[in-house]
Amino acid sequence: MKLIETHRDALLRPLQAVTGIVERRHTLPILSNVLIERKSGALNLTATDLEIQVMTSSECPSDGEGIAITVSARKLQEILRCLPDSVDVTLEISDSRLHVKADRSRFNLQTLPAEDYPRIAEATEVATALVIPQRDFRHVLSLVQYAMAQQDIRYYLNGLLVIVDAGTVTVVATDGHRLALASLDTHQPSPRQEVILPRKAVAELIKLLADGEEPVRFEVLSNQVRFSFGTTFLVSKLVDGKFPDYKRVIPTGYQKHFAIDRLALLHALQRAAILSNEKFRGVRWILSSGSLRIACTNTEQEEAQEELEIDYQGDTLDMGFNVTYLTDVLANLDAPTVDCALGASNSSALITVPGNENFLYVVMPMRI
Repeated sequence: MKLIETHRDALLRPLQAVTGIVERRHTLPILSNVLIERKSGALNLTATDLEIQVMTSSECPSDGEGIAITVSARKLQEILRCLPDSVDVTLEISDSRLHVKADRSRFNLQTLPAEDYPRIAEATEVATALVIPQRDFRHVLSLVQYAMAQQDIRYYLNGLLVIVDAGTVTVVATDGHRLALASLDTHQPSPRQEVILPRKAVAELIKLLADGEEPVRFEVLSNQVRFSFGTTFLVSKLVDGKFPDYKRVIPTGYQKHFAIDRLALLHALQRAAILSNEKFRGVRWILSSGSLRIACTNTEQEEAQEELEIDYQGDTLDMGFNVTYLTDVLANLDAPTVDCALGASNSSALITVPGNENFLYVVMPMRI
């Protein structure tokens, strides 16, 4: 029975959109599969890991009866990816197998029943709904995502706090050592909502959202969030936990300020980091009149020094940081200049963008 006959890219693109959440190893073998459904003139592809579900659809030229099967997402994607760009592909189902035909190539893949494929039960009651340009939402996520924790026992830190309030969406990420915050004006009044998105959902959104003005609909449900954009729908369960009070760690009243070229600082830190301690990744900032000196040493007594000219006339300061925490923020910003505000040597540093009140980054010091 023929499932679909179409151009390779018309099948590969939607398949790539859903397979990002498919894990290579699962206790449930069917979760390694993608659900393929043909109905009502559309071909729907769905993947889930039981926490996140992504579904996308494309036009299906076949007018045949409805069909649904599941097949290995990775294998089908690799087969399509390795076929020539210009080839047409035919998918047929026979004897619990999916037959992939393209020119003189033939592949037979094992399938599992579509009725056994698990789906996330979507909530129906919408608490908040916003429509935002995809580029803008993707941008604010990208500004903070690197600060999320990875496999922290405080599971709520392994996600991203999203606050919807009074026409603004604010996103906050922290791993306990640094904190990134970005906000976006939506000009859409809505009740205050705070939700924590899982790390994996954030990564998928950054990958799937387009860099254009096309809208994404963001809906907060009872225990889920749903994103709709183009022909793609992403549903994610929320992280159940209490995010820490991030406002308490944002420093105020610092007297030591200087502006510096972002790329010059980034490149100096990257060069110095070559000789940093591989375990602790420490870098010293020595601030003096008109100068920021960057120094790194390692256990082999090797040393790197960089010096940057800055407009600063205050007191001398010597403090240490994890160099990765500094390069992460500088690499993810696109502003030409950043402002650095410092307190004492044992106080956190505040990095902002001149003329932009919608972003800030706080990094804790380290003893070197």
